[in-house]
Amino acid sequence: MRILLVEDEPKMAELIRRVLVAERNVVDRAGDAVGALSLATAAESVPYDVLVLDRMLPDIDGLDLLRLLRTRGIRTPALMLTALGGVDDRVAGLDAGADDYLAKPFAFAELLARVRALGRRAIAQPAPRLAAGDLELDEERHLARVGEGTADLSAREFALLAYLIRNEGRVVTRQQVLDAVWGAEPDVYSNVVDLYVSYVRRKLVELGSTTHVRTVRGVGYALRTDA
Repeated sequence: MRILLVEDEPKMAELIRRVLVAERNVVDRAGDAVGALSLATAAESVPYDVLVLDRMLPDIDGLDLLRLLRTRGIRTPALMLTALGGVDDRVAGLDAGADDYLAKPFAFAELLARVRALGRRAIAQPAPRLAAGDLELDEERHLARVGEGTADLSAREFALLAYLIRNEGRVVTRQQVLDAVWGAEPDVYSNVVDLYVSYVRRKLVELGSTTHVRTVRGVGYALRTDA
């Protein structure tokens, strides 16, 4: 799954991130509401599966952030984390648009169980078909499919191909790909895009696909389908 973690306390954020990544999730992290809004908006082409949101943020209340996300049409299932565990606080969180509420301190096993449950809820919603030319992505099994042939995709490869498919016919820059697929992950440089494009190209060639990733020199990439 692709998860947006909004937590301002660095040590807690890193602990949660490691636990989620250990379960083979892709995690982007924001430390405040401004960063969360930027990431969630940039991810519209490859939306997050789950939002893990701390209630107490340094710029605005987490409830206000969640309300703002909902008014912008971002319906990602949200798990609210907070030290405020009273009934009134839980009700306020659910009324603001949260799908679940977890009081601190919490066990990481419970956090993972709740995230998985929200992820299943997201998968249960009808999703648009991800396809271009003879290429189709299987979101449930993270596969690329051409005819009867399939290729396993890593989380990043899948997110990259999904982003290109959703932008078929458009040239996207390396920075746009970084924002959509890697988000705010630190120490990521634009040449990682080139590396993952090469991985994806190799798999498409192995599948014999007529869909391929075209390099637009000095700009970025575009998905192209040969008739």
